[in-house]
Amino acid sequence: MDEREKILGFLPQKEKIYNKYLPYADNLDVESNAVFAEIKANLGKSVALRDIKTGANHWSGQLTRYIKLNGMKFCKEDHLALINLMYELVVMPELELSLVQKFAAMLINLLKKRDLLNRDDLVLHWRPLYKLVEYVAYSPYEHHGLQLFPSNIENVIKSLVKQCRVYFPIEATQEMLDEWRPLMCPFDVTHIKAMHCFEYFLPTNLPPSEHDQGFKLWFEEFIDLWDSCHNTPPWEASLVNLFARLAHDNIGYIDWTPHISKIFNRFLRSFNLPVGTQEVQIGRTNNTYDVHSTVTWVVSLMGRNQDVQEHINKLFKTLQTFYHPSNLGKWNIKLSGLLMWFPKLLVKRLHRERYKKSSWHTPIPENEKLTEDDITKFVESMRPVICVSMFSKYGSQDSAIALRHLSNLRPEIVVPDLLERMYPAMENLTEPHRLIACMICIVAVARPMLQSPKFYPEGKSHVLPLLNLALPGIDPNDFKKCLVTFQMISTFVTLVPIVDCSDALHLRNDLTENERELCSATAQFEDFVLQFMDRVLGLIENSAQEHIHGDVSKLNPEQRMLEVGLSSTFTSVLQQCSSAIFKSALRHLHHFVANSIYETKVGGRFAANLCRAAAKVNPEATLKLFLPHLFRNIKEHIASHEDFAEEERLDNSFLWNLLMLSQLVRCNGAELVKYKDNLLEIIELTIHLKCVEGYELTGQLIRYTLRALTLHYPLDYKSIAESFDRPVTEYLPINDWAVPGDSSKIGMVWHIPSTEEVNFASQILHRILGKELEAVQSISADKPMKREELLCRLNVVLECLQGAGAVISMWEDKKVDLIESQVPLLRFTCSCSLGDLEIKLNGRNIREAVVTAMRTLISHMTLTCEDDTKGMLKILSIYEAVLFFHGAQKNDFDSRWKSFHAVKMALQDDLRKGKRHIRALLVDRVQLQQEMRLLYSCERIFTERHRDMMNDLYNLSVSRYREVRKKSQAVLFSSFNNIPYSYRCVLPDVITHIKNSETPEYQFKGALYVILGSGKRNMATKRSWEIISGLWPAITQAQHSEKPSILKVVDDMINKVDKNMESPGIVTKTTESVLSAAQKLLQQRQPFQSDIKELNSEQLKSAQQFEQNLNDRNLRLYNQLVEDLVKLVNAGNLTWKFSHIGLVFLSLLLRHDTPVPASLVALNIKTMVHDSLHARKLTTAAVSALLKQQKRKHKKVVIDPHKISGTERPTTKFCPGDRKDNKWILYNSDDLPTTKEKYDKLIFIEKTHWGYYSWPKEMEVYAPYEDQPNIRRSRDELPDNEKPIYDAFMDPEFVKKFVSFLALEENKGKDKFRHKYLTLFKGLFRNYGDTFLESFKPHIEKLTADSSHDKHDSHQRCGMEMLCGILRGAKHWPYDMSEAMWEWALPVIRKAMSVITVSTISDWGNFFSSVSESRDPRKMYKFFELLLENPLNGEGGSFGDTSRLYALQQALIQQEWRVPDLLHRVLTYVQPHLSHPYKIVRDRIGSMISDLFLFDYKVRSFCDTSSPKKKPFLDMVIPQLDSLKFTVIDELDSNQTDDKVNHVDDTNGEEPMNVDTEETDERKIAIRLCKTIMKWLTNSLGRTLTTAPPEIFPILPIMCTLQSESKDEEMKSSCTLSLACFSQALIQPEVIPVAISTMREIIGLKSWHARVALLGYLQVMTFNNFFTVHQPSIIEDIQDIVFHLICDEQLEVREMAAVTLSGLLHCGYLQMNKQMVDHFERLTRIKLKKRRVTENITLDALIKRHAGVLGLSAFVQAYPYDVPEFMPQILMDLSNHVDDPQPIQMTVKKTLSNFRRTHHDNWHDHKQMFTDDQLVILTDLLVSPTYYA
Repeated sequence: MDEREKILGFLPQKEKIYNKYLPYADNLDVESNAVFAEIKANLGKSVALRDIKTGANHWSGQLTRYIKLNGMKFCKEDHLALINLMYELVVMPELELSLVQKFAAMLINLLKKRDLLNRDDLVLHWRPLYKLVEYVAYSPYEHHGLQLFPSNIENVIKSLVKQCRVYFPIEATQEMLDEWRPLMCPFDVTHIKAMHCFEYFLPTNLPPSEHDQGFKLWFEEFIDLWDSCHNTPPWEASLVNLFARLAHDNIGYIDWTPHISKIFNRFLRSFNLPVGTQEVQIGRTNNTYDVHSTVTWVVSLMGRNQDVQEHINKLFKTLQTFYHPSNLGKWNIKLSGLLMWFPKLLVKRLHRERYKKSSWHTPIPENEKLTEDDITKFVESMRPVICVSMFSKYGSQDSAIALRHLSNLRPEIVVPDLLERMYPAMENLTEPHRLIACMICIVAVARPMLQSPKFYPEGKSHVLPLLNLALPGIDPNDFKKCLVTFQMISTFVTLVPIVDCSDALHLRNDLTENERELCSATAQFEDFVLQFMDRVLGLIENSAQEHIHGDVSKLNPEQRMLEVGLSSTFTSVLQQCSSAIFKSALRHLHHFVANSIYETKVGGRFAANLCRAAAKVNPEATLKLFLPHLFRNIKEHIASHEDFAEEERLDNSFLWNLLMLSQLVRCNGAELVKYKDNLLEIIELTIHLKCVEGYELTGQLIRYTLRALTLHYPLDYKSIAESFDRPVTEYLPINDWAVPGDSSKIGMVWHIPSTEEVNFASQILHRILGKELEAVQSISADKPMKREELLCRLNVVLECLQGAGAVISMWEDKKVDLIESQVPLLRFTCSCSLGDLEIKLNGRNIREAVVTAMRTLISHMTLTCEDDTKGMLKILSIYEAVLFFHGAQKNDFDSRWKSFHAVKMALQDDLRKGKRHIRALLVDRVQLQQEMRLLYSCERIFTERHRDMMNDLYNLSVSRYREVRKKSQAVLFSSFNNIPYSYRCVLPDVITHIKNSETPEYQFKGALYVILGSGKRNMATKRSWEIISGLWPAITQAQHSEKPSILKVVDDMINKVDKNMESPGIVTKTTESVLSAAQKLLQQRQPFQSDIKELNSEQLKSAQQFEQNLNDRNLRLYNQLVEDLVKLVNAGNLTWKFSHIGLVFLSLLLRHDTPVPASLVALNIKTMVHDSLHARKLTTAAVSALLKQQKRKHKKVVIDPHKISGTERPTTKFCPGDRKDNKWILYNSDDLPTTKEKYDKLIFIEKTHWGYYSWPKEMEVYAPYEDQPNIRRSRDELPDNEKPIYDAFMDPEFVKKFVSFLALEENKGKDKFRHKYLTLFKGLFRNYGDTFLESFKPHIEKLTADSSHDKHDSHQRCGMEMLCGILRGAKHWPYDMSEAMWEWALPVIRKAMSVITVSTISDWGNFFSSVSESRDPRKMYKFFELLLENPLNGEGGSFGDTSRLYALQQALIQQEWRVPDLLHRVLTYVQPHLSHPYKIVRDRIGSMISDLFLFDYKVRSFCDTSSPKKKPFLDMVIPQLDSLKFTVIDELDSNQTDDKVNHVDDTNGEEPMNVDTEETDERKIAIRLCKTIMKWLTNSLGRTLTTAPPEIFPILPIMCTLQSESKDEEMKSSCTLSLACFSQALIQPEVIPVAISTMREIIGLKSWHARVALLGYLQVMTFNNFFTVHQPSIIEDIQDIVFHLICDEQLEVREMAAVTLSGLLHCGYLQMNKQMVDHFERLTRIKLKKRRVTENITLDALIKRHAGVLGLSAFVQAYPYDVPEFMPQILMDLSNHVDDPQPIQMTVKKTLSNFRRTHHDNWHDHKQMFTDDQLVILTDLLVSPTYYA
């Protein structure tokens, strides 16, 4: 049996280890057992008794607190019982979502430590969770406002699914695939939903034996899906995240080799980096490849497969230039993330492989683990990039994190590189940014640098040089550098004992050479400390002088940060000093303090912090040196100034001494006892000074003295527990540099208050606090006290409370129950001291005595001197301390907790983990544990005295004075947060104040602020019907003031309610599964059990009644609240503003589960025609929601699609697309439901995704019309709450008025199609059939046909919204009703299409797509046939044609893959019009064609589609365009718009064209056709799932040729844009040969413009398909193309080829080798022979020689930021050609000029690569000769 099991009686799951280091650790086991027993019993009982909202909620909160304090200190059985109970509560149907959120957070907490429970221990079912996700993430009610969700609930539930999926049963994968496969249709939004579900739910951590039932069921299928989409659709992100998780959980069990290049290629593309010199750069929005997920995926592939590391090398080589500081862009942040995550996740994987304790998770096979060689290669691949990025504007922090992880892996590679940059930066004073970046990075690697003696023994030798060089960084003139220097010094000294061990050289003979050097160097430590102190004291002097000019009352933010940095660094230095060095430092500090006097606000504060640090580290020596001196100075000053107590401004020297004293007492209390008489004397002498600063300093002295005496705190934070002062023969301190603390024996040294100390504290409280309370209580109208004196005395009371809070217990008083519950709502307490240390005042509880005195004082001040705001504020601070201060403050604790974790993150060893933190951190964490216990130590029982205090606080919250109100409200809100339900005791007063019109304005305002609250939530958003049923009507009537400041508070309150209100539950029905889970928890009988008895059947029965009563009361209160608000609004006594507030509240009360009273429906209907636009909008949305609420359920029946189609259900291979089993749902022009018999026989499938991928196991469709609810209802058949709607819309006057309001324009020129009105009309005609159709017909006909000049757009918009609502609402109408409706609607649409204008066309597009969306096309056949009626008929000119095509396009796109018949008809129809004379029509045809071919897509190779395919279309089009690629653009043409004709390649035997021949018409047609095709391509490349199929490549030569066409600007821009899009397309490996052969074809074209364009395309295409084209044969082909074009006869082509070559070399695609250099060197040596002077140089020789020079130039330009070994020689070779003829001379000069520009910044480093001779030549070339030379 385990040791802990014996002690506790059970084996705990996972304890908080820090509790065992507390001084009272021995008492904690008994305490925690009792607390957990109480929590478990009350949690189980509250659920069993159905008290979920109050009882279970409260006790789950207590469980959270218990886990925070003790960890999972319970047995496995209890752990499982708690998980099952929380799970059942989370998935309980109809539970209030705020509670779901809370229980889900608790469940996440319980499941977080996965190693504690394996899959055999726990099974959680996925389907109830999926129902919850459906209910929340895909709620049909939320967007109507019928459900108000908590703000973060989606994220909480996603996190919950993440934790639960580990425990889903083995059959879950198959069930999920059956459930969500039918939703998959890549063209449809449901595909996103399916992918999200797979991403979050699919379990990927099954053991290898169960892989057949896990990922193998879907892996190939999903990989095919991923492979088939090339245009980063939104759902690809989910696939990437799923694959990343799969790879991470199954390292070594999946062969990813075939996909590695694709992964890297797509990842590289996702950064969307600018490439090449093209003018048009196409930006892709691409957040698909989340850096963290993709890097997880890549890191999981590393190991045995060396291919992955090669790809990583290439990736970083390619990206390196983008990390350079001179390259800034939106990609920087993503690239910085990449830099940080790569090493971080690799370290995480290594930890898992080598150091993590083995658990039940799938182990990584031995042969797949990372080897030492793998790690070295990885570090080497990242090193160059990090060296560049550490100086970038954004990257130094991320680079530092990366360096920390890399140096953990290979310090010997990383650290020397960094030091090489560090030393020059520290010695150089002109580049502080480089120094700061280096310092940030060196801090990150400090620990690995010092703790790797085996791999990097030199690391330690750099510490002293670095520390000494860092000292000048303490510079008062450079704040940022100063802070970073402090960070660096404190990091190093925390790791290194500051001990002089130079004696060891003489006393020991067992030292290695390294150790001898290091021991010798430590002799400098004392000098370093003293120099450091000089710098710090200089900083203080400077700060003190500076401050004279600033605001004296408080520090500015910079000074505050400097103060923290200074004091923490100084403490770290002194902490680590040996006694000898400490004493030396102490003498130095004493000399400064004794001989300096500065003002006390800045310089004084900084100096006092240094004194505090010294006293904290060695109190005995420090106090002995300082205190007598300070006592003497203070007493002498008092003796020499008789009336010093009455002086309002005291001498700086006196304040300086008092300030030093107040900080020196912040040390070990045991040492203070020695000076107690002097301290008491000083306190009593200075406590009642008139000088405010003086008595405040005395107050601080009291506070810190009491804290030092009464708190438990660690005394020793050194890096090792033992002394540094042992002789060097026994102990060598250099061996403890960067040694990790041992979490099993930290060696804590605690300050535990002794009897003497407690007595001293008691003495202070009796002599000081007692007198002050007596004086305060003696105040009366007869015996007043001066305000200044009162403030001084109150300050003393406050300081005493804040000093001795830990030893002053809470009073005992009668408990007040604030809310009804089935279980006691207790808050467990925890011990936080050794023994009972309570101090009383003459036997009386001190808090009670203080409250009594303060309440008397408040009563007196309220009557006599309410304007004494300073006194009131002090009293409020006292109230706050009495209520909440027990030795620690929450906000202090939170900030320390945060900073502790920041330091821990920066210094922790992520590779080995296991709490191997440095000792100081471990001690700090134990101290935080002690503080947390202090915060949790108070029981917080709400007593009668609490209630009295709350009433006082509320009364002061509505005080006449703003400052008092503000402070009082802050304390009141703290009380609300800390004492549950305490707000209820002030609620009646609040309601009275805001209801009563006689309330004074300041009270009214105060009450409103009390409701407004401080955070997101407030009183008015409480989820209690009891509260809001009283509060909301009161707020609605709070219209007594027109003051703008008060109205602003009201507005803020309403906004807060509107944004943050969550639907409170009305009916809660506890399910049997929840009750049985609670019973199981109660039956867990561990060795300890609370005294709560088992529940009997009587109690369980009464619990049912309790739940029923609660539900009935909620419903009653809900209906009452609605009726009250309706009455208030209807009464007409409210101003418009408050009437509107009433309507806002009423809209928030609409729910999907509770029908509203008829009165509310009537009110909303009436207000729909209100004069106020805001009111109309609000109530129109409300009526829309009501129609949704009143929607009756339509009956569904199950069908078998396979039976209908006569096919078998597939079991293994799924074939998405057109198949036999889904053919019956496709639109067929030859078989339309033209008669009632045909119509009734058809089975309509409304949603477009059904059937594309597969069919659901149970396919539900709507039952026949006769089985559906009757929509032809008379008024008598309607329920009461539907009659107001019927009456209103049957009234022609109401309809007329309502329509006239709808037709008004809201924002001139900015209005858009309003889907909310479409939803309203859809609901109206869905619920009531065609009842109201006749009322609306004339309005719709009139509005849609409106063509007036000024109002047509708003009128048409209104008409189309109504018409669209009717057409969508007619979904369930019977055949005859639908027929009649279409008979009327089609002519209306036809007429409307003839009056579409430019300003309404996009709205009509919305109309047509909305009508068609999610509707079976066969049901809508008349609509589609109307749109296909010869759209290009010329009516209305080119715009008319365009708008008809647009309407058709918008309607068809919504039908996706289900209308191939219509798509073919449209394609056949538009083909003759491809070269239409009007641009607007061509553009629309181009856009439309891209939609027609959208479905030419195969998810898997064996799938098929019957929609139009690109290939036949292109086979028809390309021959018509072929002649264009032989166009030769004249030089004149390309540079100026001249009337020259284009030349055609003579090789085709054609003559140059003349303007008036017939060929010109053919050419014009071809040009127009080309423009249409370019439009199609541009659209298509951005939208289709497959971007670059082989059939598109024949268009590339045409694009390249025509993109320089200067005569036709439209053609030029079309081709340029298409080419830019095409160059970014993702090319599949099998298409690459086609691409290469097409490029070779372009080389052969006569137009040199085509060749230049080709080079631009080549650069971008290569980068965007980097890893696909990184195959030896393809590299050779691309190199051949570039080498061929660099020798082109046209100068522009050669220059562009050189740019391309340098780009390909720069990104690492082409490797520079000797063969390549020799090739260009050979070309440069070609002689330029001249036979005679008069002869020209031969052109061929000049071209080749120029090509050689360009090639060498490309080598130079490929390395803009460094100088490789070969470069100096190449520069020398180029310099030989500086006098060559043009264009060679120009090329050389340009190259040298660029070299100078790009290498100028780091020339001091770069010039080391050149010999002296080379430098002389280079300088001659680069420095232009002066005028006088």
